[in-house]
Amino acid sequence: MSIHNFYPFINIRRNHGLEHATIHMLSRKYPNLSMVGRSDLHGFTLYGNVKTDDVTHATSEALQRMKNGEKNLAVHSRCGTVLATTGILTGLATFLSISMTGNPNRRFRWAALPEAILAATFAAVVAQPLGLAIQARYTVTADVEKVNIVSITRNEKRGLTTHRITTTQS
Repeated sequence: MSIHNFYPFINIRRNHGLEHATIHMLSRKYPNLSMVGRSDLHGFTLYGNVKTDDVTHATSEALQRMKNGEKNLAVHSRCGTVLATTGILTGLATFLSISMTGNPNRRFRWAALPEAILAATFAAVVAQPLGLAIQARYTVTADVEKVNIVSITRNEKRGLTTHRITTTQS
């Protein structure tokens, strides 16, 4: 059995894909949407101030569209996978460029700063498509045929609005 389809990992990947698709749907209604999502084995939670009816409609539409073949909805450019890939690559590029230039007896080499900035910029450019590819291959799936929405619950605490979307997978 492939690690990509290992239970419960596949269920988390399905919920993660549906989370992204839901955010894509919500972004149409709310063009400047500021929202964070977190997926787990039993569904996902959306953090952001939107109407519950809109979340309900967006989640249902996202699931239906994914089941009808719109697999691209599972991938999102602002996913944490892309951010983590960017952070790792730019940090590594900066570290390596500073470590490999200048006098090795000095703690920090200011002369290496232009090379470090160039290396980090190049790494950030490379990280975007690489992060999307990693996301599509390992952290999400558009295979949502077995996913069903059980409930959507709104919670407001200390000025933070969340929506918990609970799913089952048959």
